[in-house]
Amino acid sequence: MMRQEVVGRRKWVTDQQFLDLLGASNLIPGPTSTELAIYLGYARAGPLGLVLAGGLFILPAMFLVLVFAWAYVRYGALPQVAALLYGIKPVIIAVIVQAIYGLLGTAVKTWRLGLVVVLGGGLYLLGVNPLVPLFGLALAIMLVENRGRLTARGRSPAGGHALLVAPLVPVGPGALALPAAGAAGLATLFLMFLKVGATLYGSGYVLLAFLRHDFVHRLRWLTDRQLLDAIAVGQFTPGPVFTTATFIGYLTGRWIGAVVATLGIFLPSFVFVAAVYPAVPRLRASSWTAAFLDGANAAALGLMIAVAWQLGTTSIIDPLTAALAVLAALLLIKVQINSVWLVLGGATAGLIAKLVTG
Repeated sequence: MMRQEVVGRRKWVTDQQFLDLLGASNLIPGPTSTELAIYLGYARAGPLGLVLAGGLFILPAMFLVLVFAWAYVRYGALPQVAALLYGIKPVIIAVIVQAIYGLLGTAVKTWRLGLVVVLGGGLYLLGVNPLVPLFGLALAIMLVENRGRLTARGRSPAGGHALLVAPLVPVGPGALALPAAGAAGLATLFLMFLKVGATLYGSGYVLLAFLRHDFVHRLRWLTDRQLLDAIAVGQFTPGPVFTTATFIGYLTGRWIGAVVATLGIFLPSFVFVAAVYPAVPRLRASSWTAAFLDGANAAALGLMIAVAWQLGTTSIIDPLTAALAVLAALLLIKVQINSVWLVLGGATAGLIAKLVTG
């Protein structure tokens, strides 16, 4: 849609420029679609265009998710809502499975990257913080793939090629932990989502691994059910899946929490785009950043697989939910039907099942 609008209809950038910006969006952490919108705004109108394009790309989805979050908190315990979510959750698992299926061919280019997928998922299932496999395995692949250059030059890649890796050292999860008293400590909420926005590679569904580790296991502010409900709303509404942060922010801190969480998760994208935009041609040609991205994407895929398995066990609980998950996955992979229709179908199936069973 972006290409049709800015290349075909308005001719703001050329196809080559568009591809360069898309490649740069994949090289930095954060939501690719949002960052591409920010890049295009920057290319068209400088810093002001950067802010306008990014803000207007995010705000409609944020407001929609806020409405759903308010309704969820107010009416979420009603039997009708429980029935809707009963049918929606297995479809969301199928959507994640389709994302994994579509990314496998792109992410697993070599046996080394296949091993990274396995190690990334395995380490997460063993309880390791998701940042460890994501960055550790990405750095390992970068070094292995460029070992010949290291030997030939007799030096490490920490010179001019460290442009991507150096700014990505994450803020520790306990850097400014405030106790949650009813609503979450706003500083903690902001830092949690700032960390995610500053370090997350791969599909938006990798978000699940980070959120589950921090909000379900470590802080215990959410349950698995609430996390999957948040992802369901992020998927169901138009816009980036990262607006899941808006939903979680509302659950833990109401309106101000929603704003803080949304600001935290999207802020790094604006900073990274502003910093990287002048270096886009160099990033595209660098073997170091290309190898780092390959490793990060493979590790992210491993995290997606592990979390899909864990959440699947809480969502697929009987023959009907199993059938919904399998049918949705087949339709998504074979027919490539829009996932919104499947989410609506799952919700309808959940309501019908509730009526039939009383």
